[in-house]
Amino acid sequence: MRATIASHPTLMDSAQKYGAQTLRNILLVLAGTMLLYLSAKLTIPLDPVPFSMQTFVVLTLGVAYGWKLGALTIMVYLMEGAIGLPVFAQTPEKGIGLAYIAGPTGGYLIGFIIAAGTTGYLAERGWDRNVTTTAMAMFLGNVAIYVPGLAWLSTLF
Repeated sequence: MRATIASHPTLMDSAQKYGAQTLRNILLVLAGTMLLYLSAKLTIPLDPVPFSMQTFVVLTLGVAYGWKLGALTIMVYLMEGAIGLPVFAQTPEKGIGLAYIAGPTGGYLIGFIIAAGTTGYLAERGWDRNVTTTAMAMFLGNVAIYVPGLAWLSTLF
């Protein structure tokens, strides 16, 4: 009879495996917030809400990252802005921090989280595999941005 030694990962083996995944996710979130920052600075100034490339980046992050990491990336971006970093469109000229979030663009910013979650959820179910369903997912993501955005805007004006 031959004795076999069972192979079980040690605590450090498990930590290393999950540590690499965590580091990867942190780097993806930071890259995503940097893309959002850059896209916010590419604007066409309109009143009361500027037109920027953020919607495109939000929807793309959702599809590329999935719903959890996509929504987390948007939340980290909003936290960066909430603490006063000038990451939003037309900042610091139009204000910074929570005052900016409470302004006319606040509903759209909240809609970003819903949109990244929506497009990410649909991508995880295969909607990103062909042009038609990708376009439908992007349309639904846009709806997820504009519904809270317009609702908030209508309460302010």
